[in-house]
Amino acid sequence: MYVACWSVKGGSGTSVVAALAARRWAANADAGALLVDLCGDGAGLLGVPEPATPGVADWLSVGDEVQIDALRRLEREVAAGLFLLHRGAGPLQRTDRADVMAGELAAEHRVAVVDGGCLWRAGGEEAGGTAAGAPADDIDVRRRIVAGADRSWLVTRACFLSLRRAARAPLQPSGVVLLVEPGRPLTAGDVEDVVGAPVVLRLDVDPSVARAVDAGLLTSRVPAALDRALAQAAPA
Repeated sequence: MYVACWSVKGGSGTSVVAALAARRWAANADAGALLVDLCGDGAGLLGVPEPATPGVADWLSVGDEVQIDALRRLEREVAAGLFLLHRGAGPLQRTDRADVMAGELAAEHRVAVVDGGCLWRAGGEEAGGTAAGAPADDIDVRRRIVAGADRSWLVTRACFLSLRRAARAPLQPSGVVLLVEPGRPLTAGDVEDVVGAPVVLRLDVDPSVARAVDAGLLTSRVPAALDRALAQAAPA
């Protein structure tokens, strides 16, 4: 199974959802799970040292003589059954090699969870802008890898700006991970109507999650309510 988490607005919690979903599948799926970190936050969220070895960006940028099997050698096991393929140094380039990578993930025997990050272009899709701080090639590569997933999860809050962007996004999610905040007038039904995909997971915005992230303890001290919610969307 190949699952991609992505958003259209920064700060939506995409990396947190991806890391925790990968952790849960690693603990429950027979073959374990692989977290593909395209944003650079995976190691920190998992509470492990930042890798000093090459990663996805390095593999994408080398010549075609370096085959796909080299990518597997860049993984590291960070917990029982949980493997991390980190972003690496430099920009993500070459959509042709991104397509090769997506094909490999589709054939993966483990559950592959991709953290695609924010895929919205600043200035709008029609204007051909770029995401804040990210070059156009980087966005295009991440989109190609996300587009190959069996399950494409849009992580969003029920706010007008996020939903306006989601309705115009070039990718169609298969499901929505909805961050629930008190006082938001828009409902899960409103989100489903705008996005055109069902809400597969509802997560209450919980300050304890932010505290666990800040302390590097997210995966070792997952708030019980969050873990129960993830169990519904990421069963064994």
